[in-house]
Amino acid sequence: MKNLHDPQPHFILVPLVAQGHLIPMLDLARLLAERGARASFITTPVNAYRVRAVVDRVKESHLPIRFVELPFPCAEAGLPDGCENFDLLPSEDYIDAMVAAPKLLRGPLELYLRAQKPGPSCMIADSCNPWTAEVAGKLGIPRVVFHGPSCFYLLSTHNIILHKVNERITDEFEPFLVPDLPHQVEINLAQAFGWALRSESEKFKNEITEAESTADGIVINSFDDLEPWYIESYRKAKGKNVWTIGPLCLYNKDFGDKAMRGNEASVDGHAVTKWLDSMEPGSVLYVGFGSIGRARPLQLIEIACGLEASNRPFIWVIKEVEMTPEVEKWMSKGFEERTSSRGLIIRGWAPQMVILSHSAVGGFLTHCGWNSALEAIAAGVPLITWPQFADQFLNEKLLVDVLGIGVPVGVKVPITHLSEDDGVMVRRDDIVNAVSRLMDGEEGEPSKMRVTKLQQKATMAMNEGGGSTYANMANLIQYFREHGN
Repeated sequence: MKNLHDPQPHFILVPLVAQGHLIPMLDLARLLAERGARASFITTPVNAYRVRAVVDRVKESHLPIRFVELPFPCAEAGLPDGCENFDLLPSEDYIDAMVAAPKLLRGPLELYLRAQKPGPSCMIADSCNPWTAEVAGKLGIPRVVFHGPSCFYLLSTHNIILHKVNERITDEFEPFLVPDLPHQVEINLAQAFGWALRSESEKFKNEITEAESTADGIVINSFDDLEPWYIESYRKAKGKNVWTIGPLCLYNKDFGDKAMRGNEASVDGHAVTKWLDSMEPGSVLYVGFGSIGRARPLQLIEIACGLEASNRPFIWVIKEVEMTPEVEKWMSKGFEERTSSRGLIIRGWAPQMVILSHSAVGGFLTHCGWNSALEAIAAGVPLITWPQFADQFLNEKLLVDVLGIGVPVGVKVPITHLSEDDGVMVRRDDIVNAVSRLMDGEEGEPSKMRVTKLQQKATMAMNEGGGSTYANMANLIQYFREHGN
């Protein structure tokens, strides 16, 4: 029913407490607010502090966004104090507790929503927050599911389950072709589902599926010209509204927005830009593996050796938690000195969009997280793919086999399936070979041409003058202006 008292629809955004999920939903909140809606962004004290630069910028711009900090129940969930984000977990032993913890926000979120007069028009909840279905249902608030991965991944896993491939195959490393796709996509269950094959995770996956089945629609961080067949097929498979509203990273247009996206950077963005200015166009390899995955010391050393042997300028982002005394000691024994004229190592969080947007960057060695993939596409940078878990192996299939904008480094086993003794997934020679294929070989130029065309289409999608994403955002807001509370 149309709300006659509030012409400005009010969207409640409930992201998962993981950087790869928080970042695009924060962009979505700002985009909604710029397009005439109000937004309440549900977060926690630690996560709000980490994006305080964005919060301050929103306040300065007077956008109608409220940041709602709900106390995160660390102690009750069995988590160390302050562990309010997946990338803050001290070890993998806490993953199940972290998955379960957000459910404890039900009560505080319900209290906040009951106090909103008039009631919210719509809740946009991360797919990994299925517990929000109960809250929205109890209060009669229309609910939309936000999916972070590619539509290619969503349709592929949907088809695997629909055809019961996961029930017929008992060996999780047995390869099979994903059913009902126009491309030949070979995968195995470990790569397609990874952690979700465990019993507790299987239960959580079922909760996600059930919550999605009762949603009023689905929002996806993709754009129509990127994966058109997969988007249309997914829409038909789900039988409900599917709004593609990406790439959300393109909301960040100026240097300040790009530099502060996600977290406070460990280096000054201007200093990184100055370093890149000294390099030849298209010569630099950017290496970054997202916020959650952690490489073992032996793997980091192997990466270092591969980067040195490639003879390419590089920027390499290493998480602070990965910089063990063993790694620091090895690097100080000559590696940093030998590569100082062409290598920049960032310890901590990097201003990734600033780096990818620079003309000196000619390749991106990535874990295939969907945010990173979209940022590369939006910047016109071809990829070297090194998937690790979750949606990343299927994203690699899309990027390499379907879109043809990168080369694989050759990893086959998810990090979730490695033992403590498996210190190295990828050898230095594999890295050198992949870098050479992308940046020196015959594969590089076609990949660059294809990703440049996709970059142009991504920009067009966001344009006010007829862009598909621009139109989809207008349709989303209008739909809940008419059908919301």
